[in-house]
Amino acid sequence: MLNWFLAFVPIAIVLHHFAPGRYELVFITAAIGILPLAAWLGRATEQLADRSGEGIGGLLNATFGNAAELIIALAALRAGLYDVVKATIVGSIVGNILLVLGAAMLAGGMRYPEQHFNLAGARAQATMLTLAAIALIIPAAYHGLVGELYAGGEKSLSISISLVLLVVYCMFLLFSLWTHPSFFCGVNLPDDETSSQPWSLSWSIAVLAICTSAIAWLSEILVGTIEPTAQALDLSDIFIGVFVIAILGNAAEHASAITAAIKNRMDLSLSIAIGSSIQVALFVAPLLVLASLIIGPEPMDLLFGKGLILAVFVAVLITGQIASDGRSNWLKGVQLLAVYLILGLAFFLTPRA
Repeated sequence: MLNWFLAFVPIAIVLHHFAPGRYELVFITAAIGILPLAAWLGRATEQLADRSGEGIGGLLNATFGNAAELIIALAALRAGLYDVVKATIVGSIVGNILLVLGAAMLAGGMRYPEQHFNLAGARAQATMLTLAAIALIIPAAYHGLVGELYAGGEKSLSISISLVLLVVYCMFLLFSLWTHPSFFCGVNLPDDETSSQPWSLSWSIAVLAICTSAIAWLSEILVGTIEPTAQALDLSDIFIGVFVIAILGNAAEHASAITAAIKNRMDLSLSIAIGSSIQVALFVAPLLVLASLIIGPEPMDLLFGKGLILAVFVAVLITGQIASDGRSNWLKGVQLLAVYLILGLAFFLTPRA
């Protein structure tokens, strides 16, 4: 069904070049055009995931699934839209563990009374999410305590924390893929349903390359229309970044995580949803901070607003509780989606600065 939306890709490009003043129309067509591209990117990564098992498969899916968010964030970074970059980071973290995981648990729970996943791996991932929340809280606490006494301290602290997070993320990859892969093995056997013809390795890689390039092109167009569109619709840049852009960027994870849950592969579903949030918090965010030293107008820090920090905190809190018993059902999915809806209402009603 999403394939019909591929028609919006050339439409957005044509409008961008021949009707640049129609910001809202360009934004909407570019946003819709990204959806099918992200879905195809997700299908290609799922094909690669089927060749490599739950742990590596979830990592591959999360990595390429986050390509859309990373590309959009880099485009915004070059434009100096740091508030949008930070909102996109938080939106991706919150969206993956509340919206994507919630939808996957709901979809799987509608088919199975109860599903199970590897408890040891889920707890390890939940702990990494807690570390991510701490990494976002500390710069804000530092700013409140000594920020005014030490000019530039937040940026120095942010660069240092970014380096620590990158090292920890590498250690997590070593832990999950090399020393303790059994923690992330599936506890369920997938349904013996007739699957579609698998793609060849060359075709999967070609689809990844084409989709990534097209998403990069549309992202440049999308970012250039964020501010005028937000002003025209009377929406805050934070709402656009946390929810609109994050939902578009999470389209690939959505499709893959829900499909995995329906096939009773909850370990793969968790690896995609929670693993994607971990990757954004511990790899993408630090990478953007370091990239801002080269391509940004000025260095970006990890000083997030109180509302953004609170959103991450409550998302990590409820996800840790839901993943603590190794079981999932449709009610847990509803609970995650309810928290996401509540946060969405709060940000939607936040006035423009």
